[in-house]
Amino acid sequence: MNQTMTSRSLERQMVTNFSGSNLAKSDLAGVTARKGQFNGSALHGSDFSDADLTGSTFKSSDVRDANFDGANLTDCSLSALDLSNASFNKSILVRTNFSSANLNGAQFTGVRLTDVTLTTTDLKTTIFEGCLFDGVDFKYSDLSGQRFDGQTFIGVKFGRAALSNASFKGATLKNVSFHPGFTLTKKYYRLIKTICFDGATMDKLTFAALKGMEANLSKVTVI
Repeated sequence: MNQTMTSRSLERQMVTNFSGSNLAKSDLAGVTARKGQFNGSALHGSDFSDADLTGSTFKSSDVRDANFDGANLTDCSLSALDLSNASFNKSILVRTNFSSANLNGAQFTGVRLTDVTLTTTDLKTTIFEGCLFDGVDFKYSDLSGQRFDGQTFIGVKFGRAALSNASFKGATLKNVSFHPGFTLTKKYYRLIKTICFDGATMDKLTFAALKGMEANLSKVTVI
């Protein structure tokens, strides 16, 4: 076996189970750790920028202030963990699952979120800038006061999400559902009325559904 083949063999055998490890402030930029396990680990301030973390699991870990800029998080599961002030600028998020995660102060800039789920997650102070949400599900998440101004939503579901005083100024919405999945109540109608859609552009189906919920659509453009 030549040296190149030996190196590749060793690379395939690399340990990807980092559960229970103290990796706080580690330099992991550009690493390949597919299907890695980072459960119950200290990852505070670690640098995962441009890393390939496809299929990895992060559970019950301290991931505050971590850097995931440009990282590939396809098919990753991030649950029951603290991601406050983490950075996801230009990350690859495809079928990524965030569940019961603390994303206070976390930043997503220039990201296309494709078939991503954000379940039972606090997103009130999460920063989204220049993002495209494609097939995203915000089920049970708290988006109160969130500003999605100027961003694009395609096939997105806001079922049972808290959206009071959220803003979609100048946003583009296509095939977006705000239906809570239960019988509409006066309380839910009041919530919908607090959402700002001024200057937004939306398709006829999304417009009709929101109109039926008595949303203020006086400054919306229908396409």
